[in-house]
Amino acid sequence: MRIIFFDTETTGNSDTDRLCQLAMKEHYIDEPLVNALYKPPVPISIESMAIHHITEKMVTGKLAFRESPEYSSLKDLFESDEVVLIAHNAAFDLAMLAREGIHPKRVICTYKLAYALDPNDALPNYRLQYLRYLLDLDVEAEAHDALGDVLVLEALYDRLSQKMLKRHGTEESALDAMLAISAQPLLFTTIRFGKYKGQRIEDIVKTDSSYLHWLLEQKKQAPIGEEDWIYTLEHFLKPQLI
Repeated sequence: MRIIFFDTETTGNSDTDRLCQLAMKEHYIDEPLVNALYKPPVPISIESMAIHHITEKMVTGKLAFRESPEYSSLKDLFESDEVVLIAHNAAFDLAMLAREGIHPKRVICTYKLAYALDPNDALPNYRLQYLRYLLDLDVEAEAHDALGDVLVLEALYDRLSQKMLKRHGTEESALDAMLAISAQPLLFTTIRFGKYKGQRIEDIVKTDSSYLHWLLEQKKQAPIGEEDWIYTLEHFLKPQLI
């Protein structure tokens, strides 16, 4: 079994956006499997440029991902039964891969692992770079670059998987548990942003359900990577949605 970490940088987070960078690295091997820019079929949004600093000029003359010489071998690797893929907020990256005709089979999401290992909802957020500094992960990496994020991701996975190993006893049981956690939607209990930051969702339903309805509609407008919040809000608002 091979454990492979990956991250994408994209043109945006809407239903029509596409990847413009892909980085992949195998566990315990320093050299990345791939770290490349690709020419997306849609423009890179200014908002995204401000995050990952990939400009239209940088991808001019690059091949589209599907036209790249590595596409076929990467597709086989992503879809292999012998590979476990690791990503942070994996739903977002998986959606981007699906638009390229790639459908991985075994995926672990470190965002979901971090949440599962925080049963008291103590952390204010579970973003990759927040966890990097919270856990004092010793990584020399640039934030919001695909390869830099992959290096942080590997260090985070090592830390979280050790906690899962202590909880489940064997590597096989820990791996099965991580795959199971990653396959299920998260049910958040606390709002971590906005005017109700720090408050429990079950309480907000009673006092200002209109805010939660509004938030649900906002999430649905750009659903990529927001699947867990949509699931959570629909769960708490279900009696009102019926």
